[in-house]
Amino acid sequence: MNIEQWITQFGSDIAAFSLSCGFVALYYLWLGFKVKANPTYSIHGVNQLARTLWVANVMKNPAKDIMAVQTLRNFIMGASLMASTATLLIIGTLTLSGQVEFISRSWHILNVGGTHAAELWIVKVLCLLVDFIVAFFAFVMSVRLVNHVVFMINTPGAQAHHNLTPNAVANRLNRAGNMFATGTRAFFFAVPLVFWLFGPAFLVVATLGLVVALMHLDRSEPEKMT
Repeated sequence: MNIEQWITQFGSDIAAFSLSCGFVALYYLWLGFKVKANPTYSIHGVNQLARTLWVANVMKNPAKDIMAVQTLRNFIMGASLMASTATLLIIGTLTLSGQVEFISRSWHILNVGGTHAAELWIVKVLCLLVDFIVAFFAFVMSVRLVNHVVFMINTPGAQAHHNLTPNAVANRLNRAGNMFATGTRAFFFAVPLVFWLFGPAFLVVATLGLVVALMHLDRSEPEKMT
């Protein structure tokens, strides 16, 4: 297959994928600009600030150690559940890849302008698989980091090593929170990838819908004027 035939067959899917990546990149550039001007513009910035203040408060008040461990345990349980869900999705995606000849054409009934080639179907499923593996890794790393914090948060601050100060513990907890957010975001990005299985047009529309949704989900509550 020469380059012209290759572009003719796969051009619409390549264009749709590139356009979708462009939408996501533009959104994150815009969000980064907003966060640079106001760190608490994003809910992620607010969560980081809350976790930092929470750790400082807990380590300053030893009586709150039981509450802290219970809170972190709940965090671990949530991340473990999400990691298990990612594992099931990985297994389901692998199962899907073995049925390419049976379902690729039936799923492409509404495909307008895209190709029905089995090779592209495998690429789509591979992208979905990579997305779920990223989610699994992120949630497992989140559990790992919080397990560290469970022990670190009860360390007496006055006698602590420099890696066990409230600031250092808060940074570790924020890394865990960022990993959890990354895993959740990977689940969100799976939505356009699933729609891509039905055709390139569905990928673009689903990506636009996701970006609009993220604009609302990532926005913290605006400060009320008094």
